[in-house]
Amino acid sequence: MSLKGFRPDQYAQRRFLKIFDFPLLAMTLALCAVGVAAIYSANLQSESAYMKSLYLRQSYYIVLSLILMTAVLAVDYRALERFAYPIYFIGLATLAGTLVFGKIGGGARRWIEIAGYNIQPSELMKIILIIILARGFGDILKKEDLGARDLIKPALFTLFPFMMVASQPDLGTAMILIFIFVCMAFFNGLKTAFLVRTAGLLALATPSFWYLLKPYQQKRILTLLNPEADPMGGGYHIIQSKIAIGSGGLWGKGVFMGTQSKLNFLPAKHTDFIFSVFAEEIGFFGAALLIALFFIFILRMMEVTGLAKDKFGSLLVMGVASMISFNFLFNIGMTMGLFPVVGIPLPFISYGGSALVTNFIGIGLIINVSMGRFKLD
Repeated sequence: MSLKGFRPDQYAQRRFLKIFDFPLLAMTLALCAVGVAAIYSANLQSESAYMKSLYLRQSYYIVLSLILMTAVLAVDYRALERFAYPIYFIGLATLAGTLVFGKIGGGARRWIEIAGYNIQPSELMKIILIIILARGFGDILKKEDLGARDLIKPALFTLFPFMMVASQPDLGTAMILIFIFVCMAFFNGLKTAFLVRTAGLLALATPSFWYLLKPYQQKRILTLLNPEADPMGGGYHIIQSKIAIGSGGLWGKGVFMGTQSKLNFLPAKHTDFIFSVFAEEIGFFGAALLIALFFIFILRMMEVTGLAKDKFGSLLVMGVASMISFNFLFNIGMTMGLFPVVGIPLPFISYGGSALVTNFIGIGLIINVSMGRFKLD
């Protein structure tokens, strides 16, 4: 074949199109489209012009997130391994600043206001923790499974942001940080004896955890067990969410035709309980399709862990996959009354700029790792 007239930039474009993970991006955008439609529906009957425009703001956040994802793709993910420690300490400093100067909302100090927009540093700390844990676990050169001593350094990396986020207070995000650590530790491999001892200690210590919880956190757990005990108070969210999901039946009430959200019975309908809005309007089969899409999405991310060319890349992907999986499973479980209400959004669907940006950065890292296996050192 003659190469006459074939420019190097054409080769680069064809190579990029060949190795870019378009299915993962397509599923991400599909979830975002569902989110914009659900946010629009949730606030369709609102008397507030601001609430009615939230779907437009979410669209702007999607565009911004795509730009930031592109920026992540422009940098070789392996550079993050070299700068993991500076990034981590900057993240801790930002969390500390939030505790002192952050904006208070709903009794929690979680946000920093910049140019009229509320930024939630704890969301970005998830990605930062994934990077530093990937570096920390990657530095362990042992080929056998890890023991307690091997986990000390990664555990300390997790402990400091966990304590800061929990003190905001934001127990939901703090739980995600622990989940990320546990998943990445399991991915590395843990000694059986260590797992048995740890499971035994946790079983013995579990009752004492109750007394470490604050009164409002204890109330959330009691409400989960019996929401009807306080139907107009702590149990209101769960009861109304279950009514919305159940009233959707098999096929739903129709797009934009949900009554629980339109009549303002359903609280936090564009954030924590967006799945309830979707299930009421689309029904069981529509909700099942959405859940199936999430599972395919997560399986694709897990597949990339085996395609990565190095341990650091595999750990990055595992961390992002665990972050998105926890948010997905816990949020849907929360709307169905299986988990306590702790304010965990549904990835790519719930309204919120900080969470959306964080998830897109995570997807950018996964695509970066996926493409990285084709790069020549």
